[in-house]
Parts: sequence; structure tokens; C-alpha cells
Amino acid sequence: MQNVYVLGTGLAKFGKRDDVWLEELGREAGEAALIDSCLARTQIDMAFCGHAFGGRVVGQRLLAQLGLSGIPTINVENACTTGATAFHLAYQAVAHGDAELVLVIGLDQMASGLIDATKSDFEGALGRTLPGKYALRANRYIALHDLTVNDLADIVVKNRAFGAQNSIAHFQEAVTREEVLGSRMIAEPLTLFQCCPSVDGAAAALIGTEKLAKQIGKPLVKIFASALGAGKYIPSSEGKSPDDELVRATAQKAYAMAGCGPEDIQVAEVHDAFSIGEVLAYDNLGFCKPGEAARLIRDRVTWLGGKLPVSTSGGLLSRGHPLGATGMAQIVEITRQLRSESGSRQIDPLPKLGLAQCTGGAIPVVGTASCCVHILGR
Repeated sequence: MQNVYVLGTGLAKFGKRDDVWLEELGREAGEAALIDSCLARTQIDMAFCGHAFGGRVVGQRLLAQLGLSGIPTINVENACTTGATAFHLAYQAVAHGDAELVLVIGLDQMASGLIDATKSDFEGALGRTLPGKYALRANRYIALHDLTVNDLADIVVKNRAFGAQNSIAHFQEAVTREEVLGSRMIAEPLTLFQCCPSVDGAAAALIGTEKLAKQIGKPLVKIFASALGAGKYIPSSEGKSPDDELVRATAQKAYAMAGCGPEDIQVAEVHDAFSIGEVLAYDNLGFCKPGEAARLIRDRVTWLGGKLPVSTSGGLLSRGHPLGATGMAQIVEITRQLRSESGSRQIDPLPKLGLAQCTGGAIPVVGTASCCVHILGR
């Protein structure tokens, strides 16, 4: 397998984008990635397009708007890990020599209200929505470990502070702990501000060979690990959470691929669809000892200026969560942090290794359907 690098990144503004078609969102991000890479679109060999709700052949439709019709295109759907899965497949294509330069775009325009459940989702039919599921996980963590509702609120305060410095984020206003806790209760203990907004958006990256990376004259950002995992049934008698075990196993696979450990990561984007999601990520990615996530919050380890800033883009809680775009937006943020391109939210000193983690989907009895962990470095 050959080394693979991120050569260019691009974003479209996240938010309610009723002014454009879905393909136009993708074109915004794709054009930005092309400009950033300084490469010609004629050099692109293949494209992967991640979208959860776009319908048929979205990739081919938006590539035609980019002047790239005729390029082999693969459309990807994998719930909230859709964009990250598209990136994983693109990485595999370059690493195995099937392509030298690949365009990856993640995008979605989200409808209002709850995501439609499948007929087989009997848990959803009984009312176990994602806010409800995460609320149960939050209550369990609070009962078993040293975590309070104030700690959960402070996750939002941190991520909104990052989002206020990110021009493409949906929410760009800082909030206080009191405002977070005072917002409408959704599923106790999670209030409205502790739930990610459902928005439209797109993110893109060009990835390619080391030869191309050395031609563009930008800091080299290498993909050290690309790990994809799937949830599996674990008997309740074992006393383990299948959701947590999936993230732990995928993270361990990524660390082994990269030849590093959690102690080496200096910036991270995690799946903070709900405030408790970031807390669980601290545990499951090995950023703290099991049950000690609150220490990272209280000691401001994961804030700007801390040892391990997390969700520096503002995360899903501020940037928003268009399912197909989220995983790619994480890749864009980590790449830009490694290149010192993040403006007022730039980490100092410049990080050497960054991690992006997202999870997606829910299967009755099994739990979380998918997890992706990527490690990038310079």
C-alpha cells in the first residue's frame, strides 16, 4: 500500500440553505477544494460522494456541474458516518493504486422533524429516538461516574465558543452554562442546546499520492490511519455497551495502523451530536481513564489552549449535522489545523497528529451501526 495525502479541502456554508439545490452545495465545496489544491480537475481519476438523503446518483449530478462528467463515481450512504465512510473508501482506492487523485464530497440537505424510521426499527416505534437514547447514556454515565449536568453544559459552552470563530458554522454565538441549562428540555438531562442542529451543508477534499502531494507546495498532511467498524450484538449479561465497544475497537484499529496511541493526539473532532457524545468519546478514544471524562472538561484540557483541544470547528453542536457532510467536515478541520489555517481558533503550538471520529445509525438490539476513526498527521 502507498502513502495517501490530503491535497485540498473545501466547505460550503452550513445552515438552512433553501436558496440552492443540493448539487450546488456540493459544487461550492468541490470548487473550493480544487482551488485549495492548485491541481487541475482533469487530473482527477475517481470520485466518492457521501449523502444520506440526496436520492439517486447525486455524485454524478454534482460532478457534471463541476465539469467532471465521465469520471467513475461511487455514491455512499452509511447514516451519520456517510462522509467519513466515503473518505475511507477513497483512501483505500489511492492506497491500493486504483487512483492517483480522488475527489471526496459529503453533503446533505436535511428535512425538518425526525428522521424516518425503517419498518423493522421496533425500538424507534416504541419511542427510543436518538435524543432518548443519548439521554439514557447520559443518565447512566452520571449515575456511575463523576459527571454533572454542569459538565455537559460546559461541553456546549466550549463548542459554541469555537463555533463563534468559524465562519461556516450554523451557530456563531457564544453561550453561557446558564443559557444551555435554561434551554428547553428535550430528553432529560439533555436540553435543546445540547442537541446538534439539523442543517444543510457540504464538505470536500482531494486526496492523492505522495508524488502529487509534493507538487502542490503546501504542508504535507498524511492519512496515517483510516479505520471503519460496524456494531455487533453483545449479550447484556456481559455488562458492556455495544456502542462504546464499537468506538473503542475502531479507535484501537486506527491507533495500530498509525503506530501511535491516544496520548499522541493533539487535536480531535468527535461525534458530539449530543453533549454526552463528546464525553463518551473522551472515554472510548482513550483520552482519559474510563469514567474520568469530567476531569478533561473541568481542567479545560479540551479547550483552546489545553493539551488536547476537541471539536475546534465548533463540532456538530455548533457547525450543525448534515449527515453526509459531517465526517468530511471533520477531515477538513483536522487538515486545516495541521496546516495552521484555522485562524483565531488555531492550536498553538502547531499539532502534529489529529483524529476524527464519528458514529452513525442504530440497529435494534445491536446498537450503533457504524464508526469511523481517521488519524492525520504532518
